[in-house]
Amino acid sequence: MLYGRIVGWGKAVPDNILTNFDLEKLVDTSDEWIFTRSGIRERRIAPEGVNTSTLSVEASQAALEKAGLIAADLDLIIVATSSPDHLLPAVSSEIQYQLGANCGAFTLVAGCTGFAYALVTAQQFIATGAYRTILVIGAEVISRNIDWTDRNTCVLFGDGAGAVIVQACEEPTGVLSFELGSDGEGAPHLMIPLGIANPPTREALDKKYQYIHMNGREVFKFATRTLARSAAETIGRSGLSIHDIDLMIPHQANARIIELAARQLGLPMEKVFVNIDKYGNTSAASIPIALTEAIEEGRVKEGDKLVLVGFGAGLTWASAVVQFGLAEKPVATGWLATPTRTVKAAQNKIGVAARTAGMRASLMLVPLYTRVSRKQRKEANSNNQQPK
Repeated sequence: MLYGRIVGWGKAVPDNILTNFDLEKLVDTSDEWIFTRSGIRERRIAPEGVNTSTLSVEASQAALEKAGLIAADLDLIIVATSSPDHLLPAVSSEIQYQLGANCGAFTLVAGCTGFAYALVTAQQFIATGAYRTILVIGAEVISRNIDWTDRNTCVLFGDGAGAVIVQACEEPTGVLSFELGSDGEGAPHLMIPLGIANPPTREALDKKYQYIHMNGREVFKFATRTLARSAAETIGRSGLSIHDIDLMIPHQANARIIELAARQLGLPMEKVFVNIDKYGNTSAASIPIALTEAIEEGRVKEGDKLVLVGFGAGLTWASAVVQFGLAEKPVATGWLATPTRTVKAAQNKIGVAARTAGMRASLMLVPLYTRVSRKQRKEANSNNQQPK
């Protein structure tokens, strides 16, 4: 069997930084209110003329350079995004042209979960022997779909791109196991309504259908039910236990969601990478940006076992156990010394269930995504100040 080894990585973020203090001038909010509910201090916003393709090309060129490759070496390009430059043509083709590559390219849409979906998809092309060198990109300029008068969404999102090069390898590496999931019943909870179902009429624009609409409470509940369970299942499928994981790199949506998932898994925060404070939620770009920074900061080393996990619009979720580089071959100690993958998965899920049962009170907290309660707003208005 062939595996997709990660041989190159890169990221690109706009220079323009929008801080929480800047947002205080736009909407009724405060740095303290945003940070305590999200973990976000600032986010990057793409200026006019900088689009999803622009950031994707920059991140891809960095990944190619790290891998010691040129665009002509690529066999396929997969782009995960929910904010393409245009509805037609696919932004993947624009990126392919701008890079100077001569290969197939397609766009994958799975919301914030998109990069994990794309990385798993790349592994399938490599495992079958169809392609040997694939560029996988997660990129968003989601600020163009933000209503900057809605403090419940405008404080959360930012722009950016991350990319990796995966290359065929005969040694076990790259994606070792995964889970992809979707629950379309939750689609209305996170969506941009404008589209074929709601064409850009004056009525649609008056209803702000061109912007992100989010039911924060439901998204929060979905994430807290899904992240740890999916990660545990995927870790078990790889034949590993929670203790074998060197670093978890979650979708950077909310610091409180990340911390809760880590507690449910029994992972110390030292084994969790978080950079949401600098970039906010960059949707499909968040995991590859975080992965790139983790490698650059020395948090990821050759042979390390990572778990990537995310959730997003759809509603979707995905997790993957990824080995970075090659690991030393273990000394055989007999089949009884290593539990089967089924046993490992069961052990991991039991651990998550037990820890989750002990944290029911935590799940009752008002999530960061939700609007403040009517009572809080009434009290805040009477005191003429932001709720703390």
